[in-house]
Amino acid sequence: MSHPNGITANAFTASARDRLQAYVERQGLAAKPFVALTPDASTRNYFRIKWKRGTAVAAVYPEPFDREVHPFLDVTRLMHAADLPVPLIYDVDDAQGIIIQEDCGDNLLRQFFDTASEDERDEYLERAISLIADIQAATAKAYEMNSIASRLAFDEAKLVWEMDFFVEHFFQSLRRETLKRGEETELRAELTDLSAELAARPRVLCHRDFHSANLLIDRKDRLRIVDHQDARMGPASYDLVSLLLDRQTSVPSLAEIRARRLYFLEERRQRGLEAIDPDDLAREFRMMTVQRCLKAVGTFSYQTGVCGRGAAYAQFIQPMLLIVLQALSWLERFPALRAALQARVDEKY
Repeated sequence: MSHPNGITANAFTASARDRLQAYVERQGLAAKPFVALTPDASTRNYFRIKWKRGTAVAAVYPEPFDREVHPFLDVTRLMHAADLPVPLIYDVDDAQGIIIQEDCGDNLLRQFFDTASEDERDEYLERAISLIADIQAATAKAYEMNSIASRLAFDEAKLVWEMDFFVEHFFQSLRRETLKRGEETELRAELTDLSAELAARPRVLCHRDFHSANLLIDRKDRLRIVDHQDARMGPASYDLVSLLLDRQTSVPSLAEIRARRLYFLEERRQRGLEAIDPDDLAREFRMMTVQRCLKAVGTFSYQTGVCGRGAAYAQFIQPMLLIVLQALSWLERFPALRAALQARVDEKY
């Protein structure tokens, strides 16, 4: 089997570290030891390497790729064109599956929040929310550039797939439970209705995984966006829900969430984006909370029940279920889902 760039699958067998070592030698760079930034078992491996007068981050993929259609490179081109703060690309070796990019440091916003004061947390959250508005302001440019992000969306099929993933891995992989036929039928029907309604909402450009572990504070105190290769079109509330509610260990107050929504609407207004009625956004936000948080519970359940990584993920499952129940109570809809979660939320995972 051969790839478009002429590399055979059999020839592409060297480890990520070996391929990066060969790349460094070809470039005549300092052959200093690499600092691995991801576990060796990761599909995509990251290393910090010496680069000219400083350092860079090397992303080493498991196979060759075509730089013209590679999702990360495509979305990075879009975001640079829109002046969004993603890392610069220094070099690409698509035959060896290597992308060399700007080193923005290791200061994750999520880690910063662990020791930040309340005022600091508020400041950086507002800066992150402003970035969501900046991303949404690039919607037209995504279509203009025919970016892959403009050709992907949170359509009904995608959202239903994520809800199916939740049902499979929360109930089966994590809880080792088989739902009664009637309960499962009602549950899936409600989740399909939820997905259909969200899929019908007006769409803007979304990062798709915009949470504090995908935002870095660089050496100049700027927020930088990473892990953006899965950007696509979706509801205006999608990234806001992800930022405010993903991987929480307690249920945030309704007053705080409302204040963040209003700040987001003002940031959109300042960029000349289409006005959204605050009550309309509140309803969409609650619907999106149910879908996005259940999708996260599915992921955490899979990581815990299938991959054996409960130490890192299980702590988020119960709080996320409580957040979903809070949203469902506000919506006063989806009784089968409410009953299914309420019956299981008090257990520790």
